[in-house]
Amino acid sequence: MDKIGIIGAGAFGTAMSTVARRAGRDVTLWAFESEVVDAINTHHKNDTFLTDIELDPAIRATPDLAEVCDNDAVLIAVPTVHLRQVVTQAAAHWHRGVPALICSKGVEKDSCKLMAEVVGDCLGDKAIIASMGGPTFAKEIARNLPSAAAIACPDMDVARKLAAALASPNFRAYANRDIIGTQLGGAIKNVLAIACGIVTGMQLGDNARAALIARGLFEINALGLVLGAESHTLMGLSGLGDLALTCNAMKSRNFTVGYRLGKGETLEQIQTGRKTVAEGVHNAETVCELARRNQVDMPICLAVEAVLNVDADLDAIIRGLLSRPLVNE
Repeated sequence: MDKIGIIGAGAFGTAMSTVARRAGRDVTLWAFESEVVDAINTHHKNDTFLTDIELDPAIRATPDLAEVCDNDAVLIAVPTVHLRQVVTQAAAHWHRGVPALICSKGVEKDSCKLMAEVVGDCLGDKAIIASMGGPTFAKEIARNLPSAAAIACPDMDVARKLAAALASPNFRAYANRDIIGTQLGGAIKNVLAIACGIVTGMQLGDNARAALIARGLFEINALGLVLGAESHTLMGLSGLGDLALTCNAMKSRNFTVGYRLGKGETLEQIQTGRKTVAEGVHNAETVCELARRNQVDMPICLAVEAVLNVDADLDAIIRGLLSRPLVNE
C-alpha cells in the first residue's frame, strides 16, 4: 500500500494526507472545491478547512475522482450527509479489491445505516471495506502530535496492512476486526459531545460532565451490543478514547455547538457562516432513530435530539434527566 488516495479535503481528510505522507506514502487528495485544489497544489495549504498547517509539497490535490481512486488504498473522509453521493460517483472508477478506509463518522439519515453499510451499497463487492476511529483531532495529527487510532476490517490481514501503511512514530494505528463497534463509538460520541458542551455552557460543573461521559458510554455500549459490537472495542480508542477527547475540548466542533447552546444561542445563530460540519447536529436524530428501531433506551442522546430538533427548553431537559428513576448501575 505505497499509494494512498483520500476522498475529501476537509479538515480531517487533509490531516490524514499528512499522516500518510509521513508514513512515506504517495498521496493524492480529492477536493470538491477548485480553490482548495489550487491552494494545496500551489501554496501547500488548505486554509479553507485546516488553517495554519504547512502541507508537504509532495501531497497532490485533484478534482478528479478517477485519479484519487487509482491507488492501493482509498480513505473516505467526506461529511456523512454527502457520503453516499460522492462514493456513488467514485464507484465507476474503483479498482476491484482496493480497500476503502472510511474516516467519516455517523449514521445515514432515513436508512439509519452506518457508513460501512452505505459504502457497501455504493461499491458492492469491488472494495474491501474498513473503518477508522479514535481520538484524533485533525489539527493535532496534522501537527504531528502523538495520536492513536483504531482501524477495523473483518479481514484482519487488510486491517493490519492499512495500519502499517499509515503508522509512524507519532501516529499509532491498531488493527481490529470489529467494524461495527469502531463505527458506533465515532458516531454516537458526536451527539454526546453536544450534551457535554451544553452542560459546560450552562456551568453545571465538572461532576455533571463526567457523569454524562460515563452514562453516555453506557448508552454506546447498550446499542453496540444489540448491533453486534464487542464491548472491548467500545472501551478502547474508538469508544472511550474518542468520547473522552470530544467531550472535553473546545477544539471539538460538536462540543462547541453544545457550549454555545448552553450559553443561550440558537442553533441557527451557531450554524450561520460555519464552513465546517458538526456531525452531531446531523446525527442526533439518526442515532436516536437507530436506537428506537432496536428498542434501546438512550436518554442522553434523546435529550440532545429534543434540543436540536424540537427546540426543547434546556432547563426542562436537564430536570427530566435528573428526575429519571434511580436504578442499579
